[in-house]
Amino acid sequence: MPKRSTLTLITLGLGAALAYRFRRRLIGWPLKLPPAQYDVGIQRDARIPTADGVALMADHYYPKARGSFPTILIRSPYGKGLEAGPVGFLYAFLLERFAERGYHVIAQGTRGRFNSGGEFNPLFDEAADGQATLEWIARQPWFDGSVGMWGPSYLGYAQWAIATNPRSRPYLKAIVPILTGSQFVTAMYPDGSFGLDLALHWIQLVRMIGQPGQPTHWMLPQEEDRRLAPFFNHLPLMDIDEQLFGKQVPFIREGLQHPRADDPHWQPIDHSREVGDVAAAAHFISGWYDWALRELLADYAALQAAGRAPHLTIGPWYHADIHWVPEALRLGLNWFDVQLKGRRELLREKPVRIYVMGADEWRDIDAWPPPAREVRYYLHHDRRLSIEAPEAQSTPDRYRYDPADPTPSVGGALINLPNGAALDNRALEARPDVLTYTTPPLENDVEVIGGARLELYARSGLEHTDFFGRVCDVQPDGRSINICDGLLRVEPANLAKDTEPSQGLGIVRLEIKLWPTAHRFLRGHCIRLQVSSGAHPRWARNLGTGEPIGTATRMLVADQTIYHDNEHPSALVLPVTTPLPSLA
Repeated sequence: MPKRSTLTLITLGLGAALAYRFRRRLIGWPLKLPPAQYDVGIQRDARIPTADGVALMADHYYPKARGSFPTILIRSPYGKGLEAGPVGFLYAFLLERFAERGYHVIAQGTRGRFNSGGEFNPLFDEAADGQATLEWIARQPWFDGSVGMWGPSYLGYAQWAIATNPRSRPYLKAIVPILTGSQFVTAMYPDGSFGLDLALHWIQLVRMIGQPGQPTHWMLPQEEDRRLAPFFNHLPLMDIDEQLFGKQVPFIREGLQHPRADDPHWQPIDHSREVGDVAAAAHFISGWYDWALRELLADYAALQAAGRAPHLTIGPWYHADIHWVPEALRLGLNWFDVQLKGRRELLREKPVRIYVMGADEWRDIDAWPPPAREVRYYLHHDRRLSIEAPEAQSTPDRYRYDPADPTPSVGGALINLPNGAALDNRALEARPDVLTYTTPPLENDVEVIGGARLELYARSGLEHTDFFGRVCDVQPDGRSINICDGLLRVEPANLAKDTEPSQGLGIVRLEIKLWPTAHRFLRGHCIRLQVSSGAHPRWARNLGTGEPIGTATRMLVADQTIYHDNEHPSALVLPVTTPLPSLA
C-alpha cells in the first residue's frame, strides 16, 4: 500500500475534525441547543462507594479540554447507557449533550439496578446513597465546587433526596426536577385511594429491566397495557404481585399494608417538609397531564413561601410523552449556565412559563397561579351547566356504580398513554354510570388557568364510596376532550353530614379538587362536566365495604344521587382569567 503524503494526512484529519464538529452542530440544531463546544470523553463504570460499602457504578462524561467545569449528577434506576436498551440510549444521548457544552456528567445507577451493588429498595436508599455520591464527587481532582442535578420522575425524586440534606449545601447549587415530587406517597395513594395503574406499570417496568443477572426486556406501551389489563380487576390487591410476576414484590405489599399517606412507614422517604429549606436554585418542569403535577406544584409553592425564587415550566405533556424531552434538555442547560456558570443574562424575564391549551400558546407570568376570578357553573336538572343560579326545586339525577363493572379511566394523568392523554370521551359519557352537564355553545372564549374544583351535593346508598369529576372541552364536531379531573374518596370518619340521615350517606356537600390546568375554551365550544364514581385503574375502584384496600374482596353496588337546587347548589368552580361570561 503506498504511503500517503503528509499533506494528504493533514487534509484527512482536518476533514474528519470538521465532519465531527458538523455532526455535533447538526445534532444540536433541531433541538435548538447552543453550539457544542468540546469533544467528549467517557469513563465507564466508575465505582462509587456508599456509607455501607456497597459500590454503585457510574459513567463519567467529560469535556476533552483543559479548564474547570461544573458537574451534573444524574441518578437513575433505569440504566445509564446502552445496557438499558432504548431508555438507556436516550439518556446517553442527553448526557453527551451536557458534556459537550462544558459539564462533567456523572450518570449513576441506583442501588441494586443493573451493575450497581446492593438490593433495590425503591426510594428508601436514595438520600444516603445520593449524599455519598455527592461527597465522592467533591473529592475528585476535576471537581470545581459546583454541582447541578437534572432528571425526570424517579430521577427527580433522587434530586430532592439529596437537596433536602443540609450537608449537600456546599456543593449542590442547582436542581431541575422534572415530572416529579419530593415525595411520591400522595401519588401512590391519590385522594385516599390507591394508584393501581401507576403501581403496576412501574413495578412491571423495574421487573423487566435492570434486574442484576437478568436480561433486559423492553415492551412497547401497547404491549405493557395488554399484559396488565387482565390483572387490574384482580382481588385481593395484596396478591396481585404473585399473579402478575409469580413472586411477591415487597414494595407493593408494604404499600398496601400502609395505605395512608400519613403513615409513619413513609416518613423516611417524604422530603416535602424540608423543601422550603433547600438552598439549591430550582427550575420545575411538568405537564398538565402528569400524575405528579400536584406534588411538583406543592414543592414549587413551598419554595415560594420560603422566599426562594424558583422557576416553573408546564407544557401540554403527560408522563411518558416524548415531547417534553427536548424542552427539558434546553431548559436544563440554560438553568445550569445561569446558576453554575454565572451567565445571568440567560435568565428569562419572568419565572413562570405555561402552555395554554386551546389557545395553543406559551404564556410567561410572574407566579403560579396567576390572578383569576372564581366563576361557578351550576348543575341544572336538564343536564345543563350554566352561571345561572339553580332552580328553587329540581329533580335530582341518579346513577348506579357497580365495582364489578367499574367506570374506567380514559386518558388523563396516567403513567402510560400510547394514544395520548387528551382523548375523545364520548364513549365514556355514554355509560349509564356517568352523568354529564354541558354549557350551550360559548359566545366568547373562556380561559381557565389554575386549580378548578367541584362543589357537589350528593347522597349515596353506601357510607364508603367515591365521587369523580372531569372537565371536558366539547368541540363543534361533538368530540369531548378531557382537560382536568379529580376524585374524592368518601369515608364516614372524615365527612361531616348534613341533617338528613339515611341508610348510607345523607345529603353531603363534597369538595373535589381537580387537576390544575391552563386551557382556553374557544367560542362555539362547550364546557362539559362529567360526574361519576370512579376512574379505574388510575384510582383503584372503591368496593363500597370500607374493608382494608389490600385484602378486600367483597363488593357492594352504590346508588348515587346528585342534587342541584337552590338549597343544594352543586357547581363546577373554574378560575377564569378572561372577562366574565354573560348569562346563557
